[in-house]
Amino acid sequence: MTIARATDALALPRAVLFDLDGTLADTAPDLGHAANLVCAELGLPTLPLADYRPVASAGARGLLGKALGITPEHADYAQRAERLLALYRDNLLRHTTLFDGMDELLATIAARGLSWGIVTNKPAWLTDPLVEGLRLRADCVVSADQVARPKPAPDALLRACERLGLPPQACWYVGDDRRDIAAAQAADMPSIAADWGYLGADAPIGDWGAQRIAGTPRDIAAWLRAAA
Repeated sequence: MTIARATDALALPRAVLFDLDGTLADTAPDLGHAANLVCAELGLPTLPLADYRPVASAGARGLLGKALGITPEHADYAQRAERLLALYRDNLLRHTTLFDGMDELLATIAARGLSWGIVTNKPAWLTDPLVEGLRLRADCVVSADQVARPKPAPDALLRACERLGLPPQACWYVGDDRRDIAAAQAADMPSIAADWGYLGADAPIGDWGAQRIAGTPRDIAAWLRAAA
């Protein structure tokens, strides 16, 4: 169900920016597959792919925490993370697809003459082939390794604004993780929380402080069509 705060009217933006994993694309099946390949190599039991969905937006940290029960402080973490990402790179597009309704949203953005972009905590060596494989034609793509600090810092969002030649206030940022909304707040950018995404478990989505919560990409398309 879509929840929109009645006091949070959003003017038509000049650009819409998206988080990648869990917002624009459903990457959890392939991320979970890579984590299970790590488990198999270590002779450990694999997990149902659905178990990885809540942690998929947290990247290697979340996946290895779920699969192996280790944190970045563990002596083997760096080695396991490197292997996980290599296996993921080899399996980027087995089952990854855009979320249902995202095609309609991107078409609405184009119809309204707006720009759009991707701002992700993925490194570019994973982001770029994924974006290419999904045949996305974003006006800008900013990965975590292209800025000094990843989200929840605002650096990547501000870099996207620089590339688009727009102030943050002229953009909407859509994300499925609390740090996405925190990054938007730090950048002084209106934000929409994606309730269809992975969400994590650190706080209820209603407590993140987004201007709106969208139940599906089609909700945002409707807001864009209605915005003045």
